[in-house]
Amino acid sequence: MFRIPDILFYIQERTELTRSTILKILKESGRICDVLINPQLFLDYAVGAIKDVLVDFMIDGIKYEKIGGKGYEMRLFDDYEVHVNDLTFAISKKDKTIHGNLLPLDSNVEYQFARECESRDDIEFYFKLPFWFRIKTPIGNYNPDWALIKKNEKTVYFVAETKSAGQELRASEKRKIKCGHAHFKEFQGVKYRQVATVGELDYS
Repeated sequence: MFRIPDILFYIQERTELTRSTILKILKESGRICDVLINPQLFLDYAVGAIKDVLVDFMIDGIKYEKIGGKGYEMRLFDDYEVHVNDLTFAISKKDKTIHGNLLPLDSNVEYQFARECESRDDIEFYFKLPFWFRIKTPIGNYNPDWALIKKNEKTVYFVAETKSAGQELRASEKRKIKCGHAHFKEFQGVKYRQVATVGELDYS
């Protein structure tokens, strides 16, 4: 014989929803009887599912606004020691970036992206966004990967998140990318894209 905890109190304490809202969620889920199988597991799953939906609601309604007419201020990139490995990109066209000789990267996708930026004539300027360039989101800070200027018939400023084609993203990554779209929508002339290659950056 086991004791079933106060379901409404347990979920309310962890989600800050009203008891009536929680009761309605549980009733409409059609799974409330599962609490008899494993009470603690049921409660933990219920809390997790409710929190996921709440975060999605927050992100769906999020809107970024400029404060005082400007967004981020550019700061000088600090010099730092680069530990060379297979993902360290050696810069040859220094007039196309603010980086020095070497650029440490996190993945093969980023490495190929940097190579494309250097080799393509339509990319005028590019750089890897530093760790301190962060966008606040309901699920923590988000640091996009790249900023670049692409010029063909017209000049377009891009902020890019590089992910390999077909890569399965975690739920938190998808949400932060969604926030990235919402954030840069407020900046006229800047386009935000999730891409695997430079060639995927479109002007639309």
